[in-house]
Amino acid sequence: MIHIAICDDEKDFVAYLTGLLDQYATETGEEIKVTAYYDGMELIEKYDTTIDLIFLDIRMRLVNGLRTAERIRQMDTKVGIIFLTTLTQYGLEGYKYQATNYIIKPIKYARLKEEMKQWLERHRQDDSPFIVVVNDAGKFKVFLKSLRFSETFNRNLLLHTDQENIICYKKMKELEAELVQHGFVRCHSGYLVNLFYVKRIEKLDIILTTGERVPISQPKRKEFMERLADYWGDWL
Repeated sequence: MIHIAICDDEKDFVAYLTGLLDQYATETGEEIKVTAYYDGMELIEKYDTTIDLIFLDIRMRLVNGLRTAERIRQMDTKVGIIFLTTLTQYGLEGYKYQATNYIIKPIKYARLKEEMKQWLERHRQDDSPFIVVVNDAGKFKVFLKSLRFSETFNRNLLLHTDQENIICYKKMKELEAELVQHGFVRCHSGYLVNLFYVKRIEKLDIILTTGERVPISQPKRKEFMERLADYWGDWL
């Protein structure tokens, strides 16, 4: 199923675009779920990490689409965003937030169909695994290929990703069980590392490709080295 959000403060347009998406689903056989939001703040506060694509109006009364996209990108780096606008000059500014495209309103079905076709092709090529992290700041979709390592931090976990560090309230054993099949190994009671980022081992230190150092505890060193050898064997 494809989960699409429409965020626009014009209810008539939301109904119109929903109708076009229903037509597209009927024509193509795609299973599509549409969720409507009528303001940028509503989308931010009720953001659902299962959303795959957002049609986002730029000109809204309370929080405009560009500011909304900025906040959404902090929570979800991969969701598709197609800006809706009546003014072409907003288009280039929208690309700062990794917009898939922008469409000048009013939108025609032929244009929608072409946009959906192109987006689906890209989306299915980049179907990366992820976990959802919930903390006091909101919900975050963390793609595993961007997660370098996790460490215990003030009775919680701190996830080190390519974009930012994110607090996670899970226990280390929970996270380990969730990620063990994706190339993550517990190298220390307080650390879980993504083998993809391991560059070399120096005694009881793991050197990552980023230059960061992650400790290995002596009791876990043998098992870690075996897992690393198996992993590197797949890549050699």
